[in-house]
Amino acid sequence: MFGDLLNIGGSEWMIIIFVALVLILGTGKLPGAAKKMGKAVNEYNKAKNEIQEQMKEVTEEVPKISGPVETEREKLEMIAKSAGVKIEGKTDDELRESIASKMGQKRTDVTEKNE
Repeated sequence: MFGDLLNIGGSEWMIIIFVALVLILGTGKLPGAAKKMGKAVNEYNKAKNEIQEQMKEVTEEVPKISGPVETEREKLEMIAKSAGVKIEGKTDDELRESIASKMGQKRTDVTEKNE
């Protein structure tokens, strides 16, 4: 709005802001302020990347079903594979217990990270 009234472009505003910072902070404090600003931007980027990684983990945990499941056993095997549970030689009940314990571990890990 003010840029339109004064006919000042984006690069001129950057120069005006820089000059204002020099006048307010002085030349001695400007490097320290820039360092603090750099640290703040770095912390923001770290937090953003951490949230993106957590979102990626959550989306990877969703079981991927490629087609219709005909039997209860096939459904258990798909869920077990997506949870990283070995299915060889296990009964349906053993698979259910393994899946439940594996999912419980993930929930515990997530709650421990949040504390």
